[in-house]
Amino acid sequence: MDILEKRSITYDRTAFSDQELKDIYTAILKPRLIEEKMLILLRQGKISKWFSGWGQEAISVGAALAMDEDEFILPMHRNLGIFTTRGIPLNRLFAQFQGKMSGFTKGRDRSFHFGAKDYKIAGMISHLGPQLGIADGIALANKVKENKKATIVFTGDGGASEGDFHESLNVAAVWKLPVIFTVENNCWGLSTPSSEQFACKQFIDKGIGYGMKAVQIDGNNILEVISTIRELAKEMRENPAPVLLECMTFRMRGHEEASGTKYYPEGIQEEWQIKDPVANFELYLKEEGIIDDAFVKDLTKSIKKEIQNGLDIASAEEKVVPNTEKEIEDLFAPYKQQVIAPVSESTSEKRLIDAISDGLKQSMQRFPETIIMGQDVAEYGGVFKITEGFVDLFGKERVRNTPLCESAIVGTGLGLSMQGMKAVVEMQFADFVTCGFNQIVNNLAKIHWRWGQNADVVVRMPTGAGVAAGPFHSQSNEAWFFHTPGLKILYPSSPAEAKGLLAAAIEDPNPVMFFEHKFLYRSIKEEVHDDYYTLEIGKANTVKEGKDLSIITYGLGVHWAKEIVAESGIDAEIIDLRTLAPLDTDAIYASVKKTGKCLVLHEDCMTGGIGAEISALITENCFKFLDAPVRRVASLDTPVPFDAGLEINFLPKERALTAINELMEY
Repeated sequence: MDILEKRSITYDRTAFSDQELKDIYTAILKPRLIEEKMLILLRQGKISKWFSGWGQEAISVGAALAMDEDEFILPMHRNLGIFTTRGIPLNRLFAQFQGKMSGFTKGRDRSFHFGAKDYKIAGMISHLGPQLGIADGIALANKVKENKKATIVFTGDGGASEGDFHESLNVAAVWKLPVIFTVENNCWGLSTPSSEQFACKQFIDKGIGYGMKAVQIDGNNILEVISTIRELAKEMRENPAPVLLECMTFRMRGHEEASGTKYYPEGIQEEWQIKDPVANFELYLKEEGIIDDAFVKDLTKSIKKEIQNGLDIASAEEKVVPNTEKEIEDLFAPYKQQVIAPVSESTSEKRLIDAISDGLKQSMQRFPETIIMGQDVAEYGGVFKITEGFVDLFGKERVRNTPLCESAIVGTGLGLSMQGMKAVVEMQFADFVTCGFNQIVNNLAKIHWRWGQNADVVVRMPTGAGVAAGPFHSQSNEAWFFHTPGLKILYPSSPAEAKGLLAAAIEDPNPVMFFEHKFLYRSIKEEVHDDYYTLEIGKANTVKEGKDLSIITYGLGVHWAKEIVAESGIDAEIIDLRTLAPLDTDAIYASVKKTGKCLVLHEDCMTGGIGAEISALITENCFKFLDAPVRRVASLDTPVPFDAGLEINFLPKERALTAINELMEY
């Protein structure tokens, strides 16, 4: 490494012993030497991509040294020093870079897109901002459990432009969570300078807007990084509250190597080269007589040997052999449901809304590690009053009003999972889930498949039309999630189903989207067991047996089908799917083989709806048993209208009887 002729960083070694300073130097030198090696391997085509943290090592290494080993760190792709300082074996790290099985994602993800719970590291996804909400969840668990632990999470000056930054800082401030939000201000978001990312002078100016402490430090001064983070973490362990930490630094190389640095103004790299965090610290220690050239030479040789040994092990490993069964199996955390029957015959008449509330309440009692989160869910009881009275039963620590921040709250639920807790997140209306979509489809759904972390989160979705609520409070959007591997989707049509399936969803350690039809909340009722019980996830229900026609449906469609069949007198079999993912294809095929004719009925729009997949499955697997083409009946391919007459025209109920008659006559 080129040593500077003159040091440009001033260090304060107060409270640092000579040995600790040597250890710090060892820790900061290792990622720099790995960087040098990775750049060679990249040019040789032995790794496919590299995101360089050259010039920013002091932040990563300093943070890892400052935090307790059992405290979570949520890094980004320029934080190699966190992984090395936390002691991850280099052969596994290099295997990860090469897409080998002994890496952390079994070849399914690249570079630093992974987590390692044994090392208390929670990895990022490419969208940059979502890990901020996860940090909130980890910190919330620490606060609720009174662990007296801090959490540190990283973003960049570019990533901080995302909505997740605002949502996550706001939640942490309101809930007084012990999180250090660290912005590595390296002056660029890929090729876009900071002046085009934000108009404020500096990130610490944002602190007052969130009501949180904000601190700016020289991110290239490793002793300042360590001292500052140690003090911040120590303070928040005793008095939980978030801090915004801005680390001033510079990215010496490109966003990733392929993008280069041609967009940098001439001379800027030379200006920052004299502030190199590794070279400056080395020079300082030599000046202090703590290390000498011989020490540096021996240490460099030792680290390079460790790097080469790790590379040799990783390179010798065979490429991943595809195993389709394993790829599918790893979508979900291992879990074999044990269906629980009620312990007595006690029942009472319950509406759908009562049954959901009852199931949720009993699950909260059964699993004290469960936290409910959502807008107005505490004292107000939610807009539909499902959690009314829950605060009196469980307290505000477990029943939490949230700001308007769907993304951060879903992320918080995932963070709770990392701490062994459960989360039930209420979307005030299913329509509002769009604001948390990325967290669901890219974090909850993929995280176990990527690096083995389960997402013990149930997202409750008040859904559907029929209540004259217009296009933003009436959508049926289950198909959005049906397309996403790694999610379970439940959609009960009756009070008894709703209670048993919700309890099952909360028991399940995997992510579940739980749809509740708003029109059915107070319009239907039946006798429901008072005791806690669960129903089997992935099992359809035969609502009515018949021999002439199969109607495959779910949700409000079940009630339409029952009404139409009763009025028409057709001997139709009605299959209530109840679970959309996993789909009970056995029940579907058995019914179709029996009747020879099939109508798929759902409330969602026709194009791209779940009915299209069901129709295709039936055609592929039951073609020789069909006496007529499979018919789909669904809502119009328009948004949901507000006017009652327009809404009736939009919904498929009135068109269903015509389709049934046509099938019967075929």
